[in-house]
Amino acid sequence: MTDPTKITVRNIMTKSVIAVDSLITVNEAAKIMEDVKVGAVIVMENNTPMGIITDRDFAVKVVAHAYQITIPVKQIMSTPLIAIGPDESVWMVADLMYTRGIRKLPVIEDDQVIGIITATDLVNQLAISTNEDIRKMYHESVIKVYKQYSPYN
Repeated sequence: MTDPTKITVRNIMTKSVIAVDSLITVNEAAKIMEDVKVGAVIVMENNTPMGIITDRDFAVKVVAHAYQITIPVKQIMSTPLIAIGPDESVWMVADLMYTRGIRKLPVIEDDQVIGIITATDLVNQLAISTNEDIRKMYHESVIKVYKQYSPYN
């Protein structure tokens, strides 16, 4: 297998991404997500990615707060949009997703959404990793922690 510290987002991201206008309703977005069987859509304004709506947003924001399904997605989207570039290390992205509590992360290149990486993508990558790969990932993580707290930096 390739050195796990060199695997990039581009290698494992999903390239098919659904984007919706910020003014469509929550109900319309949910129907689109169901029809194309995705767990997230990117919310756009003037061809610029502004936010993301995930299947979890429907439970946490719409249902828990009893919002009407006719409100625009702009009112419940997660914003500002946290995104990543395609050439970032998968393990750096895993750390970002863990520390920020993010399960789905858009991939942006040249101001265009070119993919999405999910926690499932990371688990699938881990599932095909060898013991040696996992050992290298562990060492990279330990080095990162030591560098963060080292008085010599």
